[in-house]
This record gives sequence, C-alpha cells and structure tokens, in this order.
Amino acid sequence: MSTRADKSTQRGLARHLIDEHGRTFAAEAAITLRDKPAPLWQLLVLSLLLSTRISSDIAVRTARELFSTGWRTPQHLRESTWQERVDALGRGGYRRYDESTATRLDEAAALLIDRWKGDLRRLHDEAEGDGTRISKLLQEFTGIGPTGASIFLREAQQVWPEVRPYADKLVLKGARAARLPDDASEMGKLVDGDEFSSLAAALVRVARDPGMLED
Repeated sequence: MSTRADKSTQRGLARHLIDEHGRTFAAEAAITLRDKPAPLWQLLVLSLLLSTRISSDIAVRTARELFSTGWRTPQHLRESTWQERVDALGRGGYRRYDESTATRLDEAAALLIDRWKGDLRRLHDEAEGDGTRISKLLQEFTGIGPTGASIFLREAQQVWPEVRPYADKLVLKGARAARLPDDASEMGKLVDGDEFSSLAAALVRVARDPGMLED
C-alpha cells in the first residue's frame, strides 16, 4: 500500500473516530466552549473534577450540576458557601471528594480572580500561548496537576489554536491502538485544525477501551 493510501486510510479512520466518539468532555458538560472568560472557567472546573480518581461520567454530571446551580463564573462561585458547594457536588454524585473539592473550587476561583482578573485568557497571554508554560501556570491551581492541565489543554486547543496540535500520553496511547501516527504533528495533518480536540477526545476513549475499535 502506498504512503498516499496509508494517509487516506488514516484520514478516513480519524473521520470515523470523530463522528462516532469525538464528543469532547466540555460538550458533554454542556459547556459552549469559546475564548471567553466564563466558558474557560467552566472548562477549568471540569478539568479539576476530572483530575480525581472518579469516573468521567460522574465528573461531567457534577460539572453540569455546578453550572446549573449558577456558578458559571468564578465570581458567582465565590458567592456560594462551602456547604452549598458540598451539597451540589453530592447531587452530582461526587461524594467521595466533595468536601476537599468544595474547598479547592473556592481556592481556584480566588486565585483566578486575584491573579488573572477572573480571565484565563490572561493566563494564556502570560504564557505567550505556549502549551508547556500554560500547563505550568494551570498547576498553580490547587487540585490541578499534570493530568488536569492535560485535560484542559486537550479541550482548550479548540479555541486556542496556538496550542494545537496538543496530544498528551493518553491521546498518543489511543493513537497507537488505532494505528494512527503517535506524533501530534503528524496526527494533526489528518484533520482540520479545529477538529483536533474532537479527535483527541475520541482517542482518549480508545485508550481507555480499545475494544471500541471493533465496533
């Protein structure tokens, strides 16, 4: 098979993965992701929730509960009490980590407001759009470690093109399972730029369940 045919086959597979499994975590959490302060804050909250040893379904459901309660901005979250946050986390099913996470959410909101005026675009600008530097700054939020920063960047690249193509270890693991290039730059050539976050989301699912490739 020629290199051109290989690329054609890979593009077809990438298209299939996006169509079947490319729904991002942000979309699942009802976040309309844009390069605006509120949706970027919501993505940070979601990334924090996804960082713990809890199922992604529970984390996404809990994020939706927090946002439906009205805490769609750091300012609004800071108006809540610790107990109100614990209760909302519990309603989402996030009971194992509800008390510590209630505190971490308030700390994240406070840091974002105090240092970046409540706007993660300022963090992006401080890092000059560099993914590695963005990751380090994100990890200044209590509860956001390398995993949480990777989750944030995987999704934020949809609206932060300077970060693209961003693929962490989990995405690359999925790419190997799917027999796609395990190199972000080569993988990025298979799809339009703003679709790469959807391909990354699909490959995360493949990494966690390679059996879906047999469907």
